[in-house]
Amino acid sequence: TAQQYTDFGLLTSDQRIGEDVHKLFMQLTVLGKVNNIQKILHSPFTLEKSLIQMIEQEAAEALAGRPSRIIARMNALSETRIIHSLYAASQAGVSIDLIVRGVCCLRPGIPGVSDNIRVRSIVGRFLEHSRVFHFHAGGKGQTFCSSADWMPRNLYRRSETCFPIEQPALQERVGPEGLLAYLYD
Repeated sequence: TAQQYTDFGLLTSDQRIGEDVHKLFMQLTVLGKVNNIQKILHSPFTLEKSLIQMIEQEAAEALAGRPSRIIARMNALSETRIIHSLYAASQAGVSIDLIVRGVCCLRPGIPGVSDNIRVRSIVGRFLEHSRVFHFHAGGKGQTFCSSADWMPRNLYRRSETCFPIEQPALQERVGPEGLLAYLYD
């Protein structure tokens, strides 16, 4: 479906990600919590907590006077803890760009609350539903692809995953194709 939709088709030879995927499938078949996941974030166990930690880390960087940035693309943003974390990051000085296809419960541009947050809604002729999250991460740049939107049903009531894009060539592909092209008029 990669030619018909706008999802990314990526392969990895990273053994740790392969082991994580195996453990996740084992968890789905035995209905228990998976331990020792190394790279993949997954809901309802680690995804929401990890996203908030990454947002808070960007806020800490901004408060320390260092560069900080969040760019995220998803279908929906309605989870209140994530929204409050984004508001706090904006107040700390983090530059935040959100590309949200559908529902967005965050209000950008509120003075003193969300004046560093910009939201774009993108609806095209194809079903754009790739979820890509990028954090400046102290200049290291962390980029993730995910199956989860930032909403309660995806973070607490479903099994969803989020995985890092670590190879620089793939980060370049996912960044420009998945994020930056949507930020320019």
